Amino acid sequence: MNIAIYLDRIAQVHGERPALFLGRKMVADYAGFRDRAARVATWLSAQGVGPGERVAIFMKNLPDYLIVQYGIWMAGAVAVPINAKLHGREAAWIIDNAGAGMVFASPGLSEALAGAGVEARIVDVTGPDYAGVADCAPMAAAAERRAGDLAWLFYTSGTTGRPKGVMITHRMLREMALCYFVDVDQVSPEDSALYAAPLSHGAGIYNIMHVMMSARHVFPPSGGFDEAEIFDLARHHGRVHMFAAPTMVKRMTQAAKVSGETGEGLRTIVYGGGPMYLADIVEAVDHFGEIFVQIYGQGECPMAISALSRAEVSDRAHPRWRARLASVGRAQSAVEVRIGDAEGRSLPAGEAGEIMVRGDTVMPGYWRNARATAKTLVDGWLMTGDVGVMDADGYVTLHDRSKDMIISGGTNIYPREVEEALLTHPDVQEVSVVGRPHPEWGEDVVAFVVMRDGVALDPGALDAHCLDNIARFKRPKDYFAVPDLPKNNYGKVLKTELRDRLK
Repeated sequence: MNIAIYLDRIAQVHGERPALFLGRKMVADYAGFRDRAARVATWLSAQGVGPGERVAIFMKNLPDYLIVQYGIWMAGAVAVPINAKLHGREAAWIIDNAGAGMVFASPGLSEALAGAGVEARIVDVTGPDYAGVADCAPMAAAAERRAGDLAWLFYTSGTTGRPKGVMITHRMLREMALCYFVDVDQVSPEDSALYAAPLSHGAGIYNIMHVMMSARHVFPPSGGFDEAEIFDLARHHGRVHMFAAPTMVKRMTQAAKVSGETGEGLRTIVYGGGPMYLADIVEAVDHFGEIFVQIYGQGECPMAISALSRAEVSDRAHPRWRARLASVGRAQSAVEVRIGDAEGRSLPAGEAGEIMVRGDTVMPGYWRNARATAKTLVDGWLMTGDVGVMDADGYVTLHDRSKDMIISGGTNIYPREVEEALLTHPDVQEVSVVGRPHPEWGEDVVAFVVMRDGVALDPGALDAHCLDNIARFKRPKDYFAVPDLPKNNYGKVLKTELRDRLK
């Protein structure tokens, strides 16, 4: 099955229902949404893009993002979403690794790709190539695809420092959407999905269940996260659903308490993508009410490992409500979750170990990376790299991340990428990057740097060097000069000791 079939079905029966909005203005109803996506599909086919071929999307949040995404799927091709915050060189590496022959880009980002020497064809969604899509006849029906065929190639980094392409199939997306209805929330045609988080990540696949139910899709004119804008659009559209990182929830709560906003029109905020501090979610529920649901997932099992329902997030009567609220909930319906020891053997309730997941929302592997696949998928189980415990009732609580990933503002930042960028500076001899707790962002990035003999650390110069090589949000917020890095007997840097220095 092709995941785009749900857009076909809704357009046939409820084509008149409002679909895409830019702020308060309707851009297309479902018939128009489907028509424009189908023209993209026809145009792609005319350009020689066949089933299974990869097409990248390097765009900010715009209505055309979903039009392009569904057009790619209708053509039977594979969407390769790229975070719009990435540096052009980083995006270029992903495009090359995916083997994408074409990339759709929004203004500004298309120039960044050209400057990075991207060989793939760049289609600016405000340019003449994209305008020519309107001259194509709409594709009659979505291309035939099997449930196990690749639909979405999501790049997530690992400890190697280079991004890995997570292969996400049509079946995985369907099962994730069905889990949403069972474990997370219900959706009706009167609801509106508001996209304040990047569509290149979870928000980009959370549109599927809203398409299934012919709900509205609202894109903030700012193209991102702005508290006042969200409150205004929620009041206007009503029954708004949105995905938010914990830092976004905290900022919304703080802004609302200052401005007097009550959250009118907000129906559901699904939060995840980083640690939510207990005090922050308690404060948010106290102010906005019973609108919050927590999910836990990874790119390798998108949005679908566990969930904590709105009733559980809001419950204050249960004797262990604090412990439950500090958890990430219980396993979603399409997966099994267990805690394993170093050999993958199941551990009893209350014992800490690696969180392991098995089910239909787990990836089949990494794109062209058999070694990483073999390490991450063991006997059918996804080894998440996250350490946690499960209580007797099945609630999972994260204790730490076995990987050294930094989560800042809900965005994953991988130390090795930053370290590799800094190590290309001629004055840097050694460097180690760690996360430092931050009251608003969850964590921020800190670099411990060993400079070459006789050279003083210049934070401004290192900042400029980072901006030439990696995305702005990844650069360290502080640099500390050290004579050497603490290491064990095997020469591995002791990052725990560096984190302790920041306490």
